[in-house]
Amino acid sequence: MNHPLIPSITEIAKSIAQDLNLEIVNLVFQTNKNPPLLRIDIRNLSGETSLDDCEKFSRLLEENLDAKDIIPSAYMLEISSPGIGENLTSDREFISFKGFPVIVETNIEYKKHTQWHGNLQSRDEKAIHINCKGKMVAIPREIVTKVQLENNQEKD
Repeated sequence: MNHPLIPSITEIAKSIAQDLNLEIVNLVFQTNKNPPLLRIDIRNLSGETSLDDCEKFSRLLEENLDAKDIIPSAYMLEISSPGIGENLTSDREFISFKGFPVIVETNIEYKKHTQWHGNLQSRDEKAIHINCKGKMVAIPREIVTKVQLENNQEKD
């Protein structure tokens, strides 16, 4: 069941997102927390979602929600990019998520696998390097089709 404030919050958030060339990916208002948490995931429609995108959106959304007194009590606002479940593509992402659990998929079998689960170590010109249960594996980049953060939360 949706919180009754969600439609108003969504309308304001979508308008701000549109002005900033962003998309609302997910919006959750967790009233069971103290203070309540409004969490919104955004995506930049023209490229990588940056920290600057999150900051601009957060500032404008907070100003609008407060000016219109949409949320009557104190609340926490958390703005981020979707991250989990997304493919890693940029050098920055590979550096930022070093040590995180990932799934690496290949278009052909490599060492009897087409899917690898392990902790991301690095990426260079030749390979994606992951730690699989204590063993370092270098998977050739030319056969890698996807590197994705592994979501350890409940799966759909």
